[in-house]
Amino acid sequence: MRRRTAALLGLLVVTLLSVTGCSMMKPEDFEGREPRFVLEEYFAGKTKAWGIFQDRFGTLRRQFTVDITGDWDGRTLTLVEDFVYEDGETERRTWVIEKIDEHTYEGRSEDGVIGTALMKAYGNAVNFAYDFDLKMQERTLRVRFEDWMFLQDDEVMINRATVSKFGIRLGSATIVFRRQPSEAERAQSGEEDDSVLAAQ
Repeated sequence: MRRRTAALLGLLVVTLLSVTGCSMMKPEDFEGREPRFVLEEYFAGKTKAWGIFQDRFGTLRRQFTVDITGDWDGRTLTLVEDFVYEDGETERRTWVIEKIDEHTYEGRSEDGVIGTALMKAYGNAVNFAYDFDLKMQERTLRVRFEDWMFLQDDEVMINRATVSKFGIRLGSATIVFRRQPSEAERAQSGEEDDSVLAAQ
């Protein structure tokens, strides 16, 4: 009887975790992992992203692309995000992100984001959460976003965001980012390629 009760309790815990989308991961778990993800370095300049949104059953609901322009002034990172959805709808969101210390940032946006998003960066990962007024046809639903960003190399980063309401998972977004090299970086790369060809 006790074994059966324990098994039922275990099944209940697993079910609740899958429904709410809760994660046991902590940003500190990624301390020391490479490549190190420094927000202001990765997002300075131009970035391109491709994303999908799936509901809680895994059904694909939306696809979109994002063009991002980032400006870092030594303390504050400003990100201008221009979304284009598959149905032609467009949206702009501007983030103002202040660096507090080596591991902590605070992000704000007047484009649907409620309050302040506390961002924690360790190793190759950045985690943050915020409330957001999500437009759904003729109404707006206030939901909770939790984002996990993982830097793969100097150019590619993957973002996995969970959307929930009252702790119940409504869906998730998967976004792949690719940093666009600056003109100086492209010029330097061209010089290196020329050097390699000359050596051959």
